[in-house]
Amino acid sequence: MDNNKKTWSGRFSEPVSALVERYTASIHFDYRLAEEDIRGSLAHARMLAARGIITQEDLAAIERGLGQIREEIREGRFDWSQQLEDVHLNIEKRLTDIVGDAGKRLHTGRSRNDQVATDIRLYLRAAIDEIGDLVGALQQALVDLAEQHVETVMPGFTHLQVAQPVSFAHHLMAYFEMLKRDAGRLSDCRKRVNQLPLGAAALAGTSYPIDREMVARELAFDGVCENSLDAVSDRDFAIEFCACAALIMTHLSRLSEELIVWMNPAVGFITLADRFCTGSSIMPQKKNPDVPELVRGKTGRINGHLVALLTLMKAQPLAYNKDNQEDKEPLFDTVGTLIDTLRIYADMMTGVRVNAAAMRKAALQGFSTATDLADYLVKKGIPFRDAHEIVARSVQYAEQKGCDLADLELSELQRFSEHIEHDIFSVLTLEGSLESRNHIGGTAPQQVRKAIARAKDWLSAER
Repeated sequence: MDNNKKTWSGRFSEPVSALVERYTASIHFDYRLAEEDIRGSLAHARMLAARGIITQEDLAAIERGLGQIREEIREGRFDWSQQLEDVHLNIEKRLTDIVGDAGKRLHTGRSRNDQVATDIRLYLRAAIDEIGDLVGALQQALVDLAEQHVETVMPGFTHLQVAQPVSFAHHLMAYFEMLKRDAGRLSDCRKRVNQLPLGAAALAGTSYPIDREMVARELAFDGVCENSLDAVSDRDFAIEFCACAALIMTHLSRLSEELIVWMNPAVGFITLADRFCTGSSIMPQKKNPDVPELVRGKTGRINGHLVALLTLMKAQPLAYNKDNQEDKEPLFDTVGTLIDTLRIYADMMTGVRVNAAAMRKAALQGFSTATDLADYLVKKGIPFRDAHEIVARSVQYAEQKGCDLADLELSELQRFSEHIEHDIFSVLTLEGSLESRNHIGGTAPQQVRKAIARAKDWLSAER
């Protein structure tokens, strides 16, 4: 085949313009599907031979040629051509150069429409598996850090205002739970990715006596796409993956925001290892948390890719349309960005150094045990709304005096309620506050240790 002649050019009276050729070519990004394209082609060829559609001699030639092409690509010796449009035609042309007519027979019973849909699913399935492992690695890093800080007290916030004291480990384990949901979504998404489109051909199936189930088994798909029109045009699986990715990045962006705030010298809860930070070209004292900041920024990029794919598909009639070529760049970038982010994040969490004293000092500010005083009064028989009012007036008094509730004298506290007795001071301590939340999901150290143990069991089972 002449490189300047398209596989479909027989219908046309003039060649495609150079601008259109460049505009419509996808080889500059879909070349990364080469391994999947070869794998799918090998399975397709073996099925064709098993069904007597091509000869065993043709199959042997195709297997030999595709094996050589795979090595050329892996070694960087393959000559990619824009004129051949995409990864599929580049490989097909090279195969025909190597093995002759047998290479031309490979495309029997399939179309580039079902071929690319299969390649993308193979690619995404492998990416999901890798991402799932990386999510697990980050979860492990969170658990490891949490184990060291079950007894470390920090202020818990609502509205970014001091609310109640919590264990730092409990705070970290909240992100473990987010990632656990992310892992579940990825696993669920994989089930819908893992359906075989090959055999749908261009849109209506093929008149050849193919065996789609054989191909599905060889490529480790769970089943086949059961409607040929849907099989070639569906990109739900890619959109669903990008939604999963956007949620993972959103969770990491939330944690990034906290790391950035915690690392600020005015807060001083943590420091990050130097390898995850940069300095300033003009201010020599600076240590900037560039990695968390970039994660925050890249989250917007991943969200954008999700919207791009939704918009891409929103008005497409059945079946395949050239628009679908635009699915790959957002998908590839989402996969690459997410993999890099998770890999660096797991490493970064191992380099977090905690300033427990600063956390404790902050927890002693903002009347973080005020709710404990209200609960104490309720247990003494006072209705909660009345207890709420008593504590509010107590806080106002302590604020005017410039001290915490725990620093008030018993006689001062009793101005607001005669039900307050000397045992109140054990309630108003940070440790007393934590210990009182002793139920599943609570921040009591005993419960946090149990949560960490459950997390370890879950991670072991996932592996």
